[in-house]
Amino acid sequence: MFLTISTTGSAERPATDLGFLLHKHPEKAQRFSTSYGTAHVLYPEADAERCTAALLLEVDAVALVRRGKGKGRGGAPDAALAQYVNDRPYAASSLLAVALSAVFSSAMRGVCNARPELPGRPLPLRVEIPALPARGGPGLVGRLFEPLGWTVGAEPVALDGEFPQWGDSRYVRLVLEAETLTLAEALRHLYVLLPVLDDAKHYWVASDEVDKLLRAGAGWLPGHPEQRLITSRYLSRRWSLTREAMERLELVRLAEADDSDVEEIDNAVAVETEAEEKPTPLAVQRREAILAALRAAGASRVLDLGCGQGQLVQALLRDPSFTEVVGLDVSVRALTIASRRLKLDRMGERQAARVKLLQGSLAYTDKRLRGYDAAVLSEVIEHLDLPRLPALEYAVFGAARPRTVLVTTPNVEYNVRWESLPAGHVRHGDHRFEWTRDEFRAWARMVAERHGYDVEFAPVGPDDPEVGPPTQMAVFVTVQEAKAA
Repeated sequence: MFLTISTTGSAERPATDLGFLLHKHPEKAQRFSTSYGTAHVLYPEADAERCTAALLLEVDAVALVRRGKGKGRGGAPDAALAQYVNDRPYAASSLLAVALSAVFSSAMRGVCNARPELPGRPLPLRVEIPALPARGGPGLVGRLFEPLGWTVGAEPVALDGEFPQWGDSRYVRLVLEAETLTLAEALRHLYVLLPVLDDAKHYWVASDEVDKLLRAGAGWLPGHPEQRLITSRYLSRRWSLTREAMERLELVRLAEADDSDVEEIDNAVAVETEAEEKPTPLAVQRREAILAALRAAGASRVLDLGCGQGQLVQALLRDPSFTEVVGLDVSVRALTIASRRLKLDRMGERQAARVKLLQGSLAYTDKRLRGYDAAVLSEVIEHLDLPRLPALEYAVFGAARPRTVLVTTPNVEYNVRWESLPAGHVRHGDHRFEWTRDEFRAWARMVAERHGYDVEFAPVGPDDPEVGPPTQMAVFVTVQEAKAA
């Protein structure tokens, strides 16, 4: 990805002042590590009459895939190939916008300690981007930039120069020129509008993106004629975030019209004096949902398969209705931590008789697991390679065959709601896959039919109307038990 910013000057106001504004010396070529690769800043020309700063972003597509393991959608080969074969290394996108913010953060804020008079001074600016995805074509490029004071040149790039009959691609060669804008204003325009034109962010959009949009859009977005389109596309068409942003932009517009502060307009509700109640962690919600399902099933002897560090075992032991609790895990270290958590060495005789910790693998049948009322596989299946799932299915549903089996697993569709989760990444580095709701239900129904179970599904955590809950749970009950009920 490549972008240049040029300006002209004179002996009294040399164009090399651009180096002060960008905080990058014109005589140096510098490189910066970003989340998506390496950014290079260099100056192809730098003298009093003309100065050009170039930003080159080398996107490490292979590292992006490896960091997310390429398995966020169940490891489908087509999806994995698409992670490698795409336009990310070449066409300007949200990744370039992120690099602009990271490399030129002080310039974007309008800060220049060495020359504090410079940031507020308009400059003759020329911005060039050789390849920019523009969903909406050159016409949309003009509608976005021209109201901000730019003269826009958006030349469509042909699909193939040797075959003009194929028509134009969705890319344009963009040239922007302005005489009345400051550098900070120009950078903020680019930061917002590059991903808007691409109409596809390459990282997950969370609630903090509203704050980023309003900060970068301060002074120009509230009055922009394409405000709604910009807001919706920048927030990846997330209706809840778009609504929040539009409401806050309307407050800004009203405050400007009334020549007052936003706080004076938005005073319908008094400031809360009490601390807001913290949301219940998802892990706690998951354990509560499992306990409720086990009680509803009337289970008293319970297996926690893949018990990890023993959090669920500990919760089960607090309820006397669970008379026997067995935790099994392949990791000896995890079982050691679970033993310390449960304080097995100091546990009373009666309580100790209720609990056992076993080392074992769910890839093999184990006669120690037979005869129990219920088994729980909480956030376990996604840690197995897909070819190993049939072995687990038989070991649990075929050989051990408890009356009730509870399986919880992440819902990959909900990942877009996680603020700190980059695009394409799974929730945990050891997850071999994460399934959509349809994928999980198809697997669960196949297992139920194969082994003589009925299955029902329940959400765990907030059930988002667009992407579902963060965790999905399947409740398997043997057909005989279901008929008796």
